[in-house]
Order: sequence, then structure tokens, then C-alpha cells
Amino acid sequence: MRIVSVFAVGGLALGAAACGEAPSDSNAGGAAADKYTACMVTDVGGIDDKSFNTSAWAGLEAAKAADDKIDIKYVASKAEADYEPNLTQYVNQDCNFILAVGGLMGGATSKIAKANPDQQFGIVDAKLPESNVYPMQFDTAQAAFQAGYLAAGLTKTGVVATYGGEKIPPVTIFMDGFVDGVAHYNKVKGKTVKSIGWDKASQNGSFTNSFVKQDEGKKVSDTLVAQGADIIMPVAGGAGLGTTAAAQASGGKYSAIWVDSDGCESTPNCAALVTTVVKNIKDAVQEAVVTAAKGEKLAHDPGYLGTLANNGVSLAPYHEFDSKVPAELKAEVDKIKADVSSGAIKVTSASQPK
Repeated sequence: MRIVSVFAVGGLALGAAACGEAPSDSNAGGAAADKYTACMVTDVGGIDDKSFNTSAWAGLEAAKAADDKIDIKYVASKAEADYEPNLTQYVNQDCNFILAVGGLMGGATSKIAKANPDQQFGIVDAKLPESNVYPMQFDTAQAAFQAGYLAAGLTKTGVVATYGGEKIPPVTIFMDGFVDGVAHYNKVKGKTVKSIGWDKASQNGSFTNSFVKQDEGKKVSDTLVAQGADIIMPVAGGAGLGTTAAAQASGGKYSAIWVDSDGCESTPNCAALVTTVVKNIKDAVQEAVVTAAKGEKLAHDPGYLGTLANNGVSLAPYHEFDSKVPAELKAEVDKIKADVSSGAIKVTSASQPK
């Protein structure tokens, strides 16, 4: 049985053979038979979301760089209705590894994997019943807890905020961690920093209902700023760029915390970013593809779980905010990583990978 991993990526529109496929030498004469093809289906957020889709594609690029027999390509999904046909076309193309990026692709991936039990799939941000779907999950609540503590330590207004793209576990797990980090700061310091945009107890809050529309991201963050927030963490893919751009244009009135991939490397708004809650999709994808290309089976159980302890999740460097974060606060944030990793601090979320 060949090993193929499908990872659901966060969404680009697939224009038949147009913008979807990356340059490839898989058709280079007799060498084609020696190639190992890793094919990625994005979610509707698109490969240029500067977030989890971008990170997953970077993982495929890294795998190709590590092993020149690996060929890579992607197809973009314009809507959720595209998931099944996009996955199916890669099965029909005999891709060796099919990557579905994003929990929203779970249903479609499960259906296609069940119908093709000899094909290995992989998925980011979900664990499906099918044993031929390799799960890559991330306990981002842990790093978001650090970010919430950091934001509480930096706020000048005493109000910080977070909002999401859609109310789904890979989003709300960040938000749970963030608000708990703020609460931990208040407990340790005897402060009363307010966190708005998400209520962990009721699991309700502010959402753009889009991972693409930047104007919706700006609209939500404008509302949060009007309520006093001066640090905002959008968990909304490309829609969050509406917040980071507005934060940069605010001239320091407020700033942002990015998620998934280091915003100072992936967005044009580094000057407004305190840090990023990194979900190390890139390395997880690279390792899975390179392993599979060697002919080794990808184990459904336990799959991959990224944590602070294994650097599967982390806080990015402070970049342009480095001089603005007091040394004492930096040390406290670092200590949280150690305490979470050791179990001294328990970070919980209803959305944590099981």
C-alpha cells in the first residue's frame, strides 16, 4: 500500500490548471516514475492567507527542498463544495500524498478516504476515524496563554481583545488560551485587565464569519478598539489582515498579535505586531511528507500533536516590539512556557485535540 497524506489547507480558489499548481518537474522524461507527488487541497482561505494555508504550503516546499524526488502541487478551493472534487481529482491523478488543510475539510476528507482505503491522506487541525488519514493537530491554547499574559502585561488601556473567523475548534482554542492567559496575569499580579471579544465560559464572542474578507476583520477590530482594546489577536486567517493594517495605520493607538505563521515574515504589518502565536504547521507537514516519501507508514495513532514542549506551538520573536517589552515580562512569559511544558500550569480548552 502506498502512503499518501492529505492535508486540508485553508482555501484558494482552484482554477482548473491555472493558479493552483506549483512549478514541477514531475513530467521530466523518464524521471517522472521516480517522483513522489505530494498534493495539497486548500481551504477557502487560500494559499496566500499569510496564515495556516501559507504555512502548510511552506511545509511542502521544505519537503521538496529536503528530498528532490518529491514533487508538490496544490489546488485551491473557492467554496466548501470544492473540497470533495478537489480531493477526488488528486486521488485520480495518483498523488502519493494528499494534504487537506483545515478542520473544515474533515467531512469531505473522511468521505474520500473511506472510499479510497489504500490511499494515505493527511489533515491539519483534525483527527478523523479513518486510519489512512494522518492527523496533525496543535495545542495552540498553550502558546495563546503566553500571548494573553503578554498582552495583559503590555496594555496601556487595561483592555485587550481577540476575535475569530468562524466558531470552530481550531479557532476557539486560540481564544480560550488567550483569555486564560489574561486571567492568569490578573491573578499573579493582582490586576484587573479586561479581555473582550470572547467569553470562554459561554463559548461566545466576536467573529468575522470569513477567513478572507479583510474589511470584516477591520470592522470587528474597530468595534473592539471603540471598547478600549489596544492589543487585539485576530484568529481569522486573511481576514485578520484588516486588523493588522488598521493597527499599523493607527500610529501606535493599538497593536496586534498574529497567529499561525510569524506575521513579521508573512504579513506587511510587522511594525504593528507584538508577536505571533505560531502553529508550526510547516515542520509538521515537512516531516510527514519526507517520512512518507521514504516509504515509512504514517501512524494514525497517535498522529502528531504540537505543544510548547516539542515546539509544535510557540511565540514568535518580538521583532520590532523587542525593546518595548520589559525584560521582566519577557522572563515571565518564558517561565510560562517552562511551567506549561512541565505541567505546573494546566492550560485547558474544550477545543483541545483529544
